[in-house]
Amino acid sequence: MDAKQVLRADFDRARMVTNMLLADLSDDDLLVRCVEGANHFAWQLGHLIASEHSMGEMVRPGSMPALPEGFAQQHSKETAASEDTSGFLTKDQYLKLLDQQRQGILAVLDSVTDEDLRREAPEAWRSLTPTMADVLGLAASHEVMHGGQLTPLRRKLGKPVVF
Repeated sequence: MDAKQVLRADFDRARMVTNMLLADLSDDDLLVRCVEGANHFAWQLGHLIASEHSMGEMVRPGSMPALPEGFAQQHSKETAASEDTSGFLTKDQYLKLLDQQRQGILAVLDSVTDEDLRREAPEAWRSLTPTMADVLGLAASHEVMHGGQLTPLRRKLGKPVVF
């Protein structure tokens, strides 16, 4: 198994976990904050989508599917604490965008060479992700990092244990 196969498996595993944890949540459930000060999962889904887009573009500029107008801003750090839920999407809309960005980043992964993976990440990212392989590794694990926040939300909503 080579590095690209490991990364693809990580992307696939992350999506499997996300899908399992989201399967029985409603659109309204995604707007519930599991604890005071936490981001609701609609915002988090948007953050994941915008982040995956950004990381794919970092590795291969001009390669990722376009995001809807204003999408990244709607899901930025500045809007995370907002109680205004009017700009958020339905679960199905988020899942469609999540899948579009995933297909884009997997196409990026398929297109890179071992030399591309060894290239340095942009300066601002190097302390976290020194190489482009690390950028893709972060993109693959980022979804699972946020997926961990679904468990307390599921408990708060009285949903069954998934894992």
